[in-house]
Amino acid sequence: MDINSDDLKTFITVIDSGTLSAASVHLGQTTSGVSRALSRLEDKLATSLLTRTTRRMELTEEGHLFLERARAILGAMEEAEESIRIRRQKPAGRLCVDAASPFMLHCVVPHMAEFRALYPEIKLELSSNDQITDLIEHRTDIAIRIGTLTDSTLHARALTSSPLHVLASPDYLRRHGTPETPQDLARHSLIGFAQYEQGNNWPLRHAAGNSLPITPSIAASSGETLRQLALTGQGVVCLADFMTRADIAAGRLVPILVDANTGYCQQIHAVYYRNTQLAQRISCFLEFLQQKL
Repeated sequence: MDINSDDLKTFITVIDSGTLSAASVHLGQTTSGVSRALSRLEDKLATSLLTRTTRRMELTEEGHLFLERARAILGAMEEAEESIRIRRQKPAGRLCVDAASPFMLHCVVPHMAEFRALYPEIKLELSSNDQITDLIEHRTDIAIRIGTLTDSTLHARALTSSPLHVLASPDYLRRHGTPETPQDLARHSLIGFAQYEQGNNWPLRHAAGNSLPITPSIAASSGETLRQLALTGQGVVCLADFMTRADIAAGRLVPILVDANTGYCQQIHAVYYRNTQLAQRISCFLEFLQQKL
């Protein structure tokens, strides 16, 4: 049973076109040629994919199953071909990338010199928004988003995940003591997000569950602002590993309540609209960034 990509393409085109004659136009073949190709495919599979009458065609149960798999196979082949073309060609043109300021500063900017050396013809525009934005309205090609995605109209690619740490500066802990249990946080100054309630649920086990809602003593809209407040000893904060790893390693911030931490990781995705003119630029940027992450 030697089924090839032409067989799959013919079958999918027939279904998408609705009739054999319409499919023949798309494929540049005769109607009888398309009909014979479809019959050969059914012979190879030893099953009927379509019920054909003079008025219409309907997929059989096996046809529905085969159509789903055929689309997936052709899609994978197109992605593979595109990735090879990207390696052979030099992408060029404008590429606008948006990310929350902490991710931009800690995970994107440090690698841009290398990216620009690899792809000198791509003109990067970097912007920072801490809220979900309309990509078209803001002329954004790729948006990197942290946490649960809500817009199902966008294509999404998982880049990485990052654990959350509950942290404080050594100076703050000297002045106020180290919390031993999540309940002890009620007696401390807590640094949290403004207008982002999900960020104020900390991954700490306690009597009522595995997520501890906190009421900030001081709040800000940007995670980078929260980091700076914590570094200056303003209180206890919960932030992602990608933006605090260096601070922890240098002793500027100290993880606390480690035993109570559930180990929850924030998911990080790149979202974008499918655009064939942009596909090469988007793919090379995301492949590069994912390797760095």
